[in-house]
Amino acid sequence: MEKIVVIDDDQSIRETLSNYLKRQKFDVYSAEDGVKGWELISNLLPDLVISDYRMPGFTGIEVLKKTKQLDPNIHFIIITAFDDMQTTIEAMQQGAYDFIEKPLEIEKLKLTIKRALENKTLSDKLDAIVGSNAESYELKNVIIGKTTVMKDIYKKIGQVSSNRVTVLLQGESGTGKELVARAIHYSGITKNSPFIPVNCTALTETLLESELFGHVKGAFTGSIKDKKGKFELAGDGTIFLDEISEISSNLQIKLLRVLQEKEFERVGGESMIKMEARIIAATNKNLVKLVNDGKFREDLYYRLNVVSVNLPPLRDRRDDIQPLVYHFLNKINKELHKSVSKIPDDVINILEKHEWIGNVRELENALMQGVVLSKGDVLEKENILLPKVESHPYEFDNYLNYSLNDIEKIHIERVLKGVNWDKPKAAKILGISLPTLYSKIDNYKLGVN
Repeated sequence: MEKIVVIDDDQSIRETLSNYLKRQKFDVYSAEDGVKGWELISNLLPDLVISDYRMPGFTGIEVLKKTKQLDPNIHFIIITAFDDMQTTIEAMQQGAYDFIEKPLEIEKLKLTIKRALENKTLSDKLDAIVGSNAESYELKNVIIGKTTVMKDIYKKIGQVSSNRVTVLLQGESGTGKELVARAIHYSGITKNSPFIPVNCTALTETLLESELFGHVKGAFTGSIKDKKGKFELAGDGTIFLDEISEISSNLQIKLLRVLQEKEFERVGGESMIKMEARIIAATNKNLVKLVNDGKFREDLYYRLNVVSVNLPPLRDRRDDIQPLVYHFLNKINKELHKSVSKIPDDVINILEKHEWIGNVRELENALMQGVVLSKGDVLEKENILLPKVESHPYEFDNYLNYSLNDIEKIHIERVLKGVNWDKPKAAKILGISLPTLYSKIDNYKLGVN
């Protein structure tokens, strides 16, 4: 139910308008002056404010300015008997949705309120949508592959996109898990609703909980107003939880409850909110192993793994490399305003034989570099700069002298040195999150003389 605040010092207008809106099934609050009206707005964060222009305390324009500073998405309608040009212009410049003169025409006001609330709903939805919209999202232009394993993935996308079943995407870093999640979302029943991606490694546990579930005003230091979480913003669309293996045990319990009960509450809140979104989770880890090691809840794993899609590494679908190369060249040429369109056979041969530890993402980066360095329309071999991949990178005099931790320490240190201590890049190569890498650097005291 949408919340509306009515502010007018004329009691008859205030009560008439409030009673009319209540009959229209709105949640209505009223105040007789600007100061009390502002107190209601700051506490309630309503969807719409209808305010008189001239009132004791704050004027309607002053309340409007304060409201827009608090939350630009609160819509505001000013009503007044002073319909001069200057007042109207000032109100619209400050962000009023509309300016209506007295005496009020109920049908006109009803239409304005309807449009204001529809506009706010659309605005909230557009704020939530990240990336491509449904109209511009075409599966054939995003996921490239003709191998049998990729065709099987296309079939699964078709099967799960027509319902709201929970999906678990598994695969190495760079295999395109988010692309598959977006394809599921935009090719089915959720295509006109928000797609909300969340990187579970990007925030601390406390911030991630607030990001997912939202919080109420005063829930913690700095929470000056209510905030909707990603589950709420997703509506009846899709929430994509990337790196799901990295969430804490506390958040695992809360996520399990959301999946079981289909409801949640904001941090510091007391009322339950219905969860309508479909959940797609992704990981580059072996969740079964994490379950066996006691690092991931078994019941949550089964709740997430209703339908599983396993994305193969690029080295296991080498027949897709050539069409991927042409796809990325076309994309990169448009972005960089270049025309590198010719690829010698020896270059294709090099690309098809490379191990692609970073998978499709590494291939795109290599081609981007090659196009930038190219002087003509040919992708030349000397401009394809690929790291040398050794089949046996480490030699040990006696394996019995080394623990698993010893070998892990050596591997991490050599990868860090190989990328000149570029930690985000090293984390991608190692297939671990950046916080995990920092933890291992600290544990193994790497880089300390």
